Amino acid sequence: MSVAPDNHTAIDADAQETREWMDALSAVIEKEGPERAHYLLEQLLEHARQNSLDMPFSANTGYVNTIEPDQEERCPGNIEIEERLRAYMRWNAMAMVVKANRHHPEDGGDLGGHIGSFASLASLFGAGFNHFWHAESQDHGGDCLYVQGHVAPGVYARAFLEGRLTEEQLLNFRQETAGKGLSSYPHPKLMPEFWQFPTVSMGLGPLMAIYQARFLKYLHARGIADTSKRKVWVFCGDGEMDEVESLGAIGLAAREKLDNLVFVINCNLQRLDGPVRGNGKIIQELEGTFRGAGWNVIKLIWGGNWDPLLARDKDGALRKVMMDTLDGDYQAFKANDGAFVRKHFFGRSPETAKMVEKMSDEEIFGLQRGGHDPQKVYAAYHKAVNHTGQPSVLLIKTVKGYGMGKIGEGKNNVHQTKKLGDDDIRAFRDRFNIPIPDSQLADLPFYKPADDTPEMQYLHARRQALGGYLPHRRTKADESFTVPSIETFKSVMEPTAPGREISTTQAYVRFLTQLLRDQALGPRVVPILVDEARTFGMEGLFRQIGIYNPAGQQYTPVDKDQVMYYKEDTKGQILQEGINEAGGMSSWIAAATSYSTSNRIMVPFYVYYSMFGFQRIGDLAWAAGDMQARGFLLGGTSGRTTLNGEGLQHEDGHSHILAGTIPNCISYDPTFAHEVGVILHHGLKRMVEKQDNVFYYLTLLNENYAMPGLTPGTEEQIIKGMYLCKPGVEGVNNPRVQLLGSGTILRESFVAQKLLAQDWGVTADVWSCPSFNELARDGQEAERQNLLHPADTPVVSFVAQQLQGSEGPVVASTDYIKAYAEQIRPYIPKGRTYKVLGTDGFGRSDFRSKLREHFEINRYYIVVAALKALSEEGKVPVAKVVEAIAKYGIDTNKVNPLYA
Repeated sequence: MSVAPDNHTAIDADAQETREWMDALSAVIEKEGPERAHYLLEQLLEHARQNSLDMPFSANTGYVNTIEPDQEERCPGNIEIEERLRAYMRWNAMAMVVKANRHHPEDGGDLGGHIGSFASLASLFGAGFNHFWHAESQDHGGDCLYVQGHVAPGVYARAFLEGRLTEEQLLNFRQETAGKGLSSYPHPKLMPEFWQFPTVSMGLGPLMAIYQARFLKYLHARGIADTSKRKVWVFCGDGEMDEVESLGAIGLAAREKLDNLVFVINCNLQRLDGPVRGNGKIIQELEGTFRGAGWNVIKLIWGGNWDPLLARDKDGALRKVMMDTLDGDYQAFKANDGAFVRKHFFGRSPETAKMVEKMSDEEIFGLQRGGHDPQKVYAAYHKAVNHTGQPSVLLIKTVKGYGMGKIGEGKNNVHQTKKLGDDDIRAFRDRFNIPIPDSQLADLPFYKPADDTPEMQYLHARRQALGGYLPHRRTKADESFTVPSIETFKSVMEPTAPGREISTTQAYVRFLTQLLRDQALGPRVVPILVDEARTFGMEGLFRQIGIYNPAGQQYTPVDKDQVMYYKEDTKGQILQEGINEAGGMSSWIAAATSYSTSNRIMVPFYVYYSMFGFQRIGDLAWAAGDMQARGFLLGGTSGRTTLNGEGLQHEDGHSHILAGTIPNCISYDPTFAHEVGVILHHGLKRMVEKQDNVFYYLTLLNENYAMPGLTPGTEEQIIKGMYLCKPGVEGVNNPRVQLLGSGTILRESFVAQKLLAQDWGVTADVWSCPSFNELARDGQEAERQNLLHPADTPVVSFVAQQLQGSEGPVVASTDYIKAYAEQIRPYIPKGRTYKVLGTDGFGRSDFRSKLREHFEINRYYIVVAALKALSEEGKVPVAKVVEAIAKYGIDTNKVNPLYA
């Protein structure tokens, strides 16, 4: 990369002295090796720093391979057989995609798919599958593979040769509804025994993988599982590294010395639409970023047939051309031919032009990029897996669409190429020597050698040597636990004593504290925090179970003299992620899927400001659903009006709507401590004892008030989402109304119940609805059953069952937007008026009472809504509604809070 001179550039005042220093360094490199030269340079630099010299910094090395040819570990495999196997996989992957886009023209024809991505990294996968990636076995926990999403066809192609997938499945690529197909990308939900990790939402794979590698270290440090042999391999595209999540946690990986982590960045220089860095050099940029963060960086840029040219490059002319050439030009070289490369690359200097004057254009074009040289790939992998004390990143240069010829190789449109003509298919066959005759090419058949051929025997032998086949996913853990009985948590279930009011957040902490005391399940609890333990009253856990830190606590904490001092420990149980919701969620995902990745049931509890949950990391939450995660997410200080003083970006009024979009997320907005206890206990029973593939989201409050305690017999109704918590008793002949609520606003319904009775002679029954989401799902299922079974006795929704013995209109009020409670409107019994109050609009700072008045959800609005509903049913005169509005001082001309 061409770099403008900086302030450190100066005229050489003594060229002789400079040459002596250079010659001395060259002599050390030649006679004592690069390690000795590196040591001497480090000593010189440190000496300069100690003498206050302003030292220029560069994290970059030359645009050449990190590993010198004479330092390469030789590949022990049969390179020729591996090349043939790769060719068959390339062919089958291509055929799978092209076939999928030839069918069903009446449905639009195209199912999509990608050929170019796998074409660029087939050699990278071949080396891993044949020599490095361990499956789970008796003496190895198995490596974790985060496969680049767009290369799924290549992984399927390998599994087909291995006999793990059938031809019928390949023919049903991206055709899944009949149950025979293959998912477009890695999706554990869709292929639960195959894919481990969803990665095609680009950026999430690198982020999740870092925390997965860290969690494996955590399991080992705490003595829960031996993960010492396991590696986490992460495949990313160079274009994917523009996602902020891709690089967002690389500092953590270096800080915690995650030498079980290997990033492989496929640098084919192209993203979906064009060059990644047309005006720059992405490999150099990423080298500086990763080395500056503290990673071990291995660059593999040039294939072995460049080695003789580089060996002859005594004056550095070739290295200079390599460095000065921009990525946009490198892309153009592979999109053209050898004559073009001779003129526009080697022709940049007389020295380099002379180097290749005896080479043919075909030989020049055949100079490989490093990622297509299996020997060099093996050497790079070997160096990475044997490196200790740092995570490793391999920056490997490839060609996107390698082998696709004129239609795709190195072209901007290669990512979208999913159809090939007959000539293109013939050229592909010829380039990779696929034994399919011309007479069969029109059918584009898959190719699989006979089981007794050397290729197939080699394929299976290599995987058997590595413990079995990958990718592979475990669906249930082999171990089992019994959840403590509900009586264990009686401190949460019983009424609070007078003057001992608590919040639902405190109820959660009490439940968690009691669970941690269970000898069997307690060690499997993983509390996860994002620097808000004191906000949620969890600082007591610091001393009790400690904060995980692989380095322990090498300093004396400032609060050491306090009971609840900040305690870090190599065996600490808490994961404290700092101000980092995405990191917290990634740690939670690692713990919540440990039953699958590590055969260990873990129970993560991740608590955070609810506004910073699904809204900020919704893509990760969706990925958690895909991964069949099991655990608890807890949105603290929830609701639009509870967090007085914080304002617009802190006050959550919609997280339950977002949670409801994830099919296996079970969400609740409890009001009382006993509801929290019942829900958490039920979640443990489902996720730990039954190993159901669900996860739970609970919103918690920071308001203290008296807790009424559990009424026996209501547990099932709490779980289903609705129970009668305070029947009305005033007046036999009074008009009647049903008040529904959840979270903090349910308490406004209690006051409204009194006001309706004393001011208006209306009796109100109050229902706690811990989950409008679950009520809606139940109602939707009832409607579906009735639609599909019209002749059967109609199924009645749970909402209708609960309300069928009651009288009067129904008013629902929550601290969330109206859409949350609106979900159950279709299931309100016919003829009953339904009114919904909610907090649509942006949050703002003020006292709770003022916020509830602003959003029109307080006790007075509930009363007015109830009277209005009664008037619509002809049970009270409209004048009563007008009177109530005046009595409570409601401003009818104020701006709708949605637009305020």
